[in-house]
Amino acid sequence: MITQMAVQSVAQGDDPGRAVPTPPGPLAGLRVLELSSYVAAPLAGKALAQLGADVIRIDPRGGAADRHRWPLAPSGTSLFWTGLNMGKRSITVDFAAPEGRDIIHRLLAACPPGTAVVITNAIGRPWLSAEALQAHAPDLIHVHIEGRADGSAAVDYTINAETGLPLVTGPEGLDGPVNHVLPAWDLTCGLYAALAVSAAAARRASTGQGARLRIALADVALSLTASLGHIAEAHLHGIERPRVGNHLYGTFARDFPSADGARVMVAAVTARQWRELLQITGSSTAVLAVGDVLKADFDDEAQRYQHREVLAALLAPWFAEHSIADVEAALTASTIPWGRYRTFRDVAADAASGALPIFEGLEQPGVGWHPAPGSPVIEDGYRRPPAPAPVLGADTSSILADLGWDADMIEAFRVNGIAGVGERP
Repeated sequence: MITQMAVQSVAQGDDPGRAVPTPPGPLAGLRVLELSSYVAAPLAGKALAQLGADVIRIDPRGGAADRHRWPLAPSGTSLFWTGLNMGKRSITVDFAAPEGRDIIHRLLAACPPGTAVVITNAIGRPWLSAEALQAHAPDLIHVHIEGRADGSAAVDYTINAETGLPLVTGPEGLDGPVNHVLPAWDLTCGLYAALAVSAAAARRASTGQGARLRIALADVALSLTASLGHIAEAHLHGIERPRVGNHLYGTFARDFPSADGARVMVAAVTARQWRELLQITGSSTAVLAVGDVLKADFDDEAQRYQHREVLAALLAPWFAEHSIADVEAALTASTIPWGRYRTFRDVAADAASGALPIFEGLEQPGVGWHPAPGSPVIEDGYRRPPAPAPVLGADTSSILADLGWDADMIEAFRVNGIAGVGERP
């Protein structure tokens, strides 16, 4: 089980009196100013922070529109906000006031050459444009995340409606679209933005040249949908993709219930995996006989897909006769990809128990102790541990002091509403 004591001992090493420093990441030295909200831009900043960049999230006084986005901790603190802003610093300023904008400009101008990055998804703020901000940092890498390439607004769930995917999601025969729960396009757009920053930073290191980057959520969604062949298939064949429920289009994969009510997803995408699945379920003879009748070669994944319902019916009894423990043991001993269906509560329990290595215990201000993920990237055998998200505006005073303002001026900024200090919900 992950305990607070265990987390402390890991952080300190064998000697309780000696802290183990986190090694610098590959993007150490980058200074990222993030003026954003919701998913794509904050995720880009988080990904860069996990790779070692110094990321400062800059919010308006009181927080941006995502400040209280569900889900919430018992205290009312947004778990959405803290989850997407781990490892960053936070400053709040009045965007409408010239003094507030001056703080942002001075923060940008203070970035050493070759380090400045701005990520924003703000709309209708010319003072945040690449042209305006490069006046303060000529080699700036500026990333603007937008809904559509023409500048119009869009969010993940409206873009997804236009990709065609909701009309092929769900069980066969269903009338109407099925939207996804996961904001897949927001997430991939954020990771594309982080990738673009990394590439631009590599170019700047050798040429000294900054970059003006635009990434549209709609373009990311359409690009990735097309990358999977969906658009070309529709164009070349002139047909609509059918709904196939939990089957996997073009190969054999589907879910099966066990004797004790659990359910697993099984994917036999290669001929070897298919033969292993037949051996485990004792279905080889029956499937061979069906293949002879149908004149089908089930080592071919396309033919497995075409006859998926018949094959699933032959395999299902074995799962229905065995407990989930027996099913897991048999599948684990094979090369077959599989996964047990779990609830969020199931995952949380495994994370807290230490069964999921990416999770460590984290004390988050406003939330309390809970398991939180470290970096998905393992660098030379090292996984960066999770870092708490800042309290909104918690770093305002220290950042303003680093820019040369004294305590009296910082207090005047606070009193006059120009900058906030440690704003809590």
